[in-house]
Amino acid sequence: MPTDSGSATVPTGSPGELPGWAAQLYARDATSQALGVRLERVDAGRATVRLRITPEMLNGHGIAHGGYLFLLADTAFAYACNGYGPVTVAHSAQISFLHPVAVDDELSAEAVVRHRYGRNGVYDVTVRRQDGTVVAEFRGHSVALAGRPPAAGGG
Repeated sequence: MPTDSGSATVPTGSPGELPGWAAQLYARDATSQALGVRLERVDAGRATVRLRITPEMLNGHGIAHGGYLFLLADTAFAYACNGYGPVTVAHSAQISFLHPVAVDDELSAEAVVRHRYGRNGVYDVTVRRQDGTVVAEFRGHSVALAGRPPAAGGG
């Protein structure tokens, strides 16, 4: 059970509907934009992001490269832990791949805070296929840095 519930959930469909801090973070996130990662829900301690697997994301075995699943889970983790205010980054993370993912699968990654202590946090992220099958489980440990994120545009 999370130790911090954060504020009310803010459903999002596009960066224009995101809370201000999340819209700024997304505006600077060239990787997520280039890959088509979409933010569905963002709040302090929780986030859900989506990604459709393309042929370019397949490995030599014809299944989604694990790096893309890690990237998706890490993105949800980043938004969940940055909603509290100070700039927060990953300290460490691990992922378990449970089922293969195919081209055109629509993945969602839901991150939830499990515990916050001092400047640190523990977050779990579940990655699911469109049919609800859990394809990966990710655990991230965060550390808050001093200060707030810079304004969009590098200010």
